[in-house]
Amino acid sequence: MSIAVGQTAPDFALLNQEKKEVKLSDFAEKKNVVLVWYPLDWSPTCTNEHVCFVNDMKAFETLAAEVLGVSVDSVWSHKAFAEKMGIKYSLLADFHPRGAMSEKYGVYLADKGITGRAIAIVNKAGKVAWFKNYDIPVVPDLKEVAAALGQVKAATA
Repeated sequence: MSIAVGQTAPDFALLNQEKKEVKLSDFAEKKNVVLVWYPLDWSPTCTNEHVCFVNDMKAFETLAAEVLGVSVDSVWSHKAFAEKMGIKYSLLADFHPRGAMSEKYGVYLADKGITGRAIAIVNKAGKVAWFKNYDIPVVPDLKEVAAALGQVKAATA
């Protein structure tokens, strides 16, 4: 079962594509965080999803949010994927133990060994302010995510 809006978002410490540790708590009281779970680097839908984020990144920067991608891929896969796709935001490796962070949010699909496709907005207070699961072959509507982020930003201003 997925985490619910209003719950405290579980903290985590995961490595990004530059092998830098990223913690959710690093952004507490500073920025709203958009957590973007996707099944795998290099898959067609995930590639399209990240193209959309790269193209729409200005909207998320304008809303003063930190975007963090999360999958069970390794840091090396993330590094190659980020370089190929022009991704500047962190891609976090929920690699070992496999899916442990994603499981805390209810988005790890243990039977498939991958994360589902989901997006959560965690506000500056560390609470889940918005959450949505998507079917794996569906690219999320980033205008919907940006609108939700705008509401979260307005509520915490």
